[in-house]
Amino acid sequence: MSTIAILGAGVMGSAICWPARDRGHEVRLIGTHLDRGIIESVRATGLHPKFTVALPEGVESFHHENLGEALRGVDILILGVSSAGVGWAVDHLCSALRTATPVVMLTKGMYAGQNTLSPLPDHVAREVERRTGMKLQTAGIGGPCIAAELAARRHTGTVIAANDLKLAQDLCTLLETSYYHPRPTADMMGVEICAAFKNFFAIAVGWARDDHNAAAMIFNQAIIEMMAITRALGGNEASVWGMAGVGDLHVTSLAGRNSRLGNYLGQGLSYREAISGPMRGETIEGADLGIAAASTLQEMITQGKLGKSAVPLMLALIAALTGDQKFNPPWTDFHR
Repeated sequence: MSTIAILGAGVMGSAICWPARDRGHEVRLIGTHLDRGIIESVRATGLHPKFTVALPEGVESFHHENLGEALRGVDILILGVSSAGVGWAVDHLCSALRTATPVVMLTKGMYAGQNTLSPLPDHVAREVERRTGMKLQTAGIGGPCIAAELAARRHTGTVIAANDLKLAQDLCTLLETSYYHPRPTADMMGVEICAAFKNFFAIAVGWARDDHNAAAMIFNQAIIEMMAITRALGGNEASVWGMAGVGDLHVTSLAGRNSRLGNYLGQGLSYREAISGPMRGETIEGADLGIAAASTLQEMITQGKLGKSAVPLMLALIAALTGDQKFNPPWTDFHR
């Protein structure tokens, strides 16, 4: 049995408690500064406000002020914050970590540097080493996983990626249950590109709403462009055709905040109108990625690392997010 800490008590961070506890591990769920109400609910009733069932018996809950105590003696730390919360998490981990505990990220996103993108697990490892001198092993979990379905113990297939394949294999062994089916890979870059960009491209698929022919065409173009981005950054395009790419884009396009933003764009709203109106206050990670990575992706095109003609859907969606334009898919540029 291992001791697993989960930082981030949102739905996905909390959902991973089920396979972890079902494998007999000690589980500590730690709320961020945004999760106080969740932790209080769990302590009072055992219920997470977003689930209809109680968390598994034996899950310990902590507020972030007690992060140091919660991390004491931990074998694995799972990071379940939003992509916007990674900076906050790194700051607090650098203060609280006393040993080089392996970090597994549920967080989806890419870190945008000056002229390239890097996986968030690699970014977290670099930042912690730069600030503390500790060299962390990191991994990322990708693939289609709806939190409520995992909490209901429905069959769920994911991919655990680490630069060290043995770490990925060990983590799969640690978490696999009769219903949770993780598979290991060393293609950190490919899996993390898929994990991040499926949120981004799900906005475009959502734009088509109930127009299934158009949605299928956009979906196919999204896969083509995810492959182009993956090749440009040195990942394995086979990951795009696996659970982390096609599988997760399919699930994300069916429902969720990214798809709903696309629905509103399909109704003729601009991005600014959507987030100041019906989606006010919501975190939309695909939009956050597109805005944060826009200049980096453009620089990659300028330097010839990424062909402009290979990513017309990406460029049109970025223009809608950053220029507050109406989103209109560039149909004639697809499938070229």
